[in-house]
Amino acid sequence: MSAAVDARLGVLTVVGLMVVTSLPQSEPTRPQSPPAPVPVLVARTVAIDDPGALLSLLPETIGARGVSSWVRCGEGLVGWGRALEFGAGGPARFAEAQSWWRSVMDHAVVRDDLLLPGSGPVAFGSFSFSPDSPAGATLVVPEVIVGHRGSRWWLTTIGVDSHLPGTLTPSAASPPDAPQDVTFADGSLSGAQWSTVVARAVERISSGEMDKVVLARDLAVDASAAIDPRWLLQRLAERYDNTWVFAVDGLVGATPELLVRLEKGLVTSRVLAGTIRRTGDDDHDLALAASLARSSKDLEEHEYAVRSVAEALAPHCSSINVPESPFVLHLSNVMHLATDVAGVLTDHATSLTLAASLHPSAAVCGTPTLVADAAISELEQMDRGRYAGPVGWMNAAGDGEWGIALRCGAFDDANPRQIRLFAGCGIVAGSDPASELAESDAKFVPMRDALTAG
Repeated sequence: MSAAVDARLGVLTVVGLMVVTSLPQSEPTRPQSPPAPVPVLVARTVAIDDPGALLSLLPETIGARGVSSWVRCGEGLVGWGRALEFGAGGPARFAEAQSWWRSVMDHAVVRDDLLLPGSGPVAFGSFSFSPDSPAGATLVVPEVIVGHRGSRWWLTTIGVDSHLPGTLTPSAASPPDAPQDVTFADGSLSGAQWSTVVARAVERISSGEMDKVVLARDLAVDASAAIDPRWLLQRLAERYDNTWVFAVDGLVGATPELLVRLEKGLVTSRVLAGTIRRTGDDDHDLALAASLARSSKDLEEHEYAVRSVAEALAPHCSSINVPESPFVLHLSNVMHLATDVAGVLTDHATSLTLAASLHPSAAVCGTPTLVADAAISELEQMDRGRYAGPVGWMNAAGDGEWGIALRCGAFDDANPRQIRLFAGCGIVAGSDPASELAESDAKFVPMRDALTAG
């Protein structure tokens, strides 16, 4: 009988049957209150035949908060229902979420026949950009998870305590209805007001107060009937299949930016900063891509973002590889300067620990971080909520993938007809307010089209 121990979470695996036990701890030096009872999570993962496109499996009538997704190019994970959930707020939200997941895994009983990344129990999570935001942090463990990687498909069912996981055969659900009578309105600031804010930021950068700041704006969306999150996810996946199409607790979007991936000790991060809008003319777009690669303004913005990621990963990694120059990532509506940073994990950090150390990166905040963050609080005049915060998933061992919640919208908990969209731009000394407004409009396109295009 073979056995292996993952020291990060104390996971003991014995021939596909995983019984998770607590790591040894020292005795307390003084009396403590009895800990809250930890639910016993019971999960079963089995291989299944190809059931069809992942996003088509999401059942109807589950609502925005009941959908979980992390899908790119047809592969990834979808989930529905809630076996367990956890919420936290404030500066300690990452640590508290990690501690909760560790305690759940310490008592979990898992049967996993595949032992693949994403098989077994998975927590989908999203975190507020600011520690002061009431949106806080959310971890969701669905009752049902379907995964696809390469030629492998699997089904994980999860129960808690005496509610043992059942069995089912995933199949395509009824197709979602398109949103009806969708209208868009200015959010916290109008376009003209936001341009004025950008001009103020450029003045402060030019005075030497900071090098870069990322400013976001929002749009308010209303429809005549409840908006089906499955419609948005399927439309985003069709049009932007090389992004990570995500949904966690009512936050839905398609992000091109992978904050961090941890898989068997290998750490990777994709940094995006520097953007130009596509025209639809291939020859013209190639010329625009070349100009983007030579743009001193965009290269400066990109350098700040790459440097912030490499510095944040350095305490956890060795052999960090940072390419000398970025490549141009072509998406359906825009092009970005992109750099893939990689390293080898040297400590016991989990994927969530790494995401916390990377947040907020210069790509969504600015540099110096504290100065840029203070400027965002003063200038944006809105709560970002979970926009621009980490979003993704992690497994029992702490491996997982976390992106940055970009090109996204947050459903209104009280009104399923309403959703709030977000987009942001990196502002540096050479930024032009009119150009930045146009760039933010381009970044709204994925969600606007998903809401209005048939």
